[in-house]
Amino acid sequence: MATTDLGAAAAAVARRVLIVEDDLALCGYLASALTDAGYAVQTAHERASALKLLSARPAPALVLLDLGLPPQPSTMAEGLAVLDQGLRVAPDAKVIVLTGQDERAAALEAVRRGAFDFLVKPAALAAIFAALKRAELFAQQDSRLAETGEARLHLTAKLGEGPKEAAANAEELLLRRALAATNYNVAETARQLGLAREHVYYYLNKYGLRRPD
Repeated sequence: MATTDLGAAAAAVARRVLIVEDDLALCGYLASALTDAGYAVQTAHERASALKLLSARPAPALVLLDLGLPPQPSTMAEGLAVLDQGLRVAPDAKVIVLTGQDERAAALEAVRRGAFDFLVKPAALAAIFAALKRAELFAQQDSRLAETGEARLHLTAKLGEGPKEAAANAEELLLRRALAATNYNVAETARQLGLAREHVYYYLNKYGLRRPD
């Protein structure tokens, strides 16, 4: 594939957006605005449907995630669960968190768990577009890196756990990314990582990884 074709493919991948928002009116408004701006938009209103869409292939490259989701819309718990589980099945996704709750606590926790960016509700449409554009540029570069056999990992490690634990976290994250990119094809994952298939099965068992339902 020519370089220009790779660039076009990366750009198309980077413009897939999933909106996870339980306010149906707001969700519809955002979906309409983003569609008009040329994004390919999917919507979900709770955890199960969001994770189903994130588990599909190709997965959305960008996610607008409201932290206050049912059945606990007054807390961050459900939104953070979507963030955690969503990044396990779609580790390349750039998640932009939206919340009207405790801003500082939500920002710290969301970024610690791997969120790409953070906006406080009610967020102006211009601010949302700006955040999406930043995330889109990163998604394009990640896609181009993948074409050259490289990966950029987002890793949060506790300093007190030492380098061995950090290395294990990076190992698991790299494996998750390769599995997601190959739709859990063990042979192709082994080829991409330069491993024997038996080693991939070893790591699958080591980290308890299974193909998403």
